[in-house]
Amino acid sequence: MHTFDESAKQLAEAVIQYARDRMALDPIPLDGPRSMDELTAAVGATVTPEGIGGARALELFDKELSTSCISVDSPQYVAFIPSAPTKAASMFDLVVGASGLYAGTWLEGAGAIYAENQALAWLAGMAGLPKETAGGVFVPGGSVGNLSALVAARHKARLRRAGDLPARWAIAGTDQAHSSVIAACDVMDVDFIGVPVGDDGRLTGERLRRTLEEAGHDGVFAVVATAGTTNLGIVDDLAGVGAVCAEQDLWFHVDGAYGLAALCAPTVRAKFDGIERADSFVVDPHKWLYAPFDCCALIYRDRADGRRAHTQRAGYLDVVTENEEINPSDYAIGLSRRARGLPFWFSLAVHGTQAYTVAIERTLEVARFATDQIRNRPYLELLHEPDLSVVGFHRVGWTPEDYAVWSQGLLVNGTALVTPTTHAGRTVTRFAIVNPLTSEDDVLTILDTME
Repeated sequence: MHTFDESAKQLAEAVIQYARDRMALDPIPLDGPRSMDELTAAVGATVTPEGIGGARALELFDKELSTSCISVDSPQYVAFIPSAPTKAASMFDLVVGASGLYAGTWLEGAGAIYAENQALAWLAGMAGLPKETAGGVFVPGGSVGNLSALVAARHKARLRRAGDLPARWAIAGTDQAHSSVIAACDVMDVDFIGVPVGDDGRLTGERLRRTLEEAGHDGVFAVVATAGTTNLGIVDDLAGVGAVCAEQDLWFHVDGAYGLAALCAPTVRAKFDGIERADSFVVDPHKWLYAPFDCCALIYRDRADGRRAHTQRAGYLDVVTENEEINPSDYAIGLSRRARGLPFWFSLAVHGTQAYTVAIERTLEVARFATDQIRNRPYLELLHEPDLSVVGFHRVGWTPEDYAVWSQGLLVNGTALVTPTTHAGRTVTRFAIVNPLTSEDDVLTILDTME
């Protein structure tokens, strides 16, 4: 089972051929889910005492299992927040899996960590964080990144307020924040203070200051702003919020899981002014930076804050923790980790950062085209002037049932995946355009089906 014998060699060739064929698909089909009964009839039992063999397992995956999943890298996938990894990143993911890497400690994964840190440094540099102290780690996703950052924030607050701890700790944010922020509060058993937003949906410094004064909560230790909300792509007033955090000595965390990828896009860079004040931020390369799942960059202004909060202590770990080497497992929740940042690093190294600017600017161009089309069609209503590449809109006169039938029809026909969402108490829909292969023609095709 662990030797590279003739059967393993044949399986390797088959797997590589499958990967080659999959990456060469043009167009990439959307495919779609099947019911449990349908999959049971088509696939049956695969985990058996004797095994079904590599050829049969790969055949079932190719013909039945993979086609029962929606292809998030299809240009017609514009729901949720898609993923569109470069071919270089996808191919290097195979290399990472085949290389026997553990990337939790410098002792075991120095080369991989060195490369990952270069990718992290690029992101930190675009945000304007000090290169002497900034750093972090690639974690599975924004939920883990947000939680880890907020754990570090509370740890720092505990150190600062030793002997004068509050009855309850609290985090401030808005109802536009990602659901993972509320989940983090539940996990940490801290209060969440909601800051109201105006018609523009933004968290501002003025509203934050007023809310904190009215709340009178002495346990607030962090504020979470969002750089590209999931529903409408709204970028909060980072400069104003950051200024209030600095005045009141609060940790300033920015959830940019989707939006901060656009730091490299000159046409929207000014929207992120104030990010340089952040104590921490997250951005997911598996969203708008063309890396495969799962990959979130968690970056601290001072990586020492993360290390103090997250370093795990045990006798068998002394050999790696009691030194000054950079151990990624010291910067987030969790110890074991794969080198999930390497496919992103490899793609950056292959293509250069300018290619990322071009790709992201292209998606913004298509989003602006979609916005103009929606604005000029009388049966559609634009919900919000887009900050980035998420475009929310409403089909005048449609009910939730109309949206459901329309969305399902698009998927069944292989036209597109566009799902309903809710905004201001009503059912609407949205485009999330992060794939540079999504075109103006794709937008027209979808909008024409709503007429």
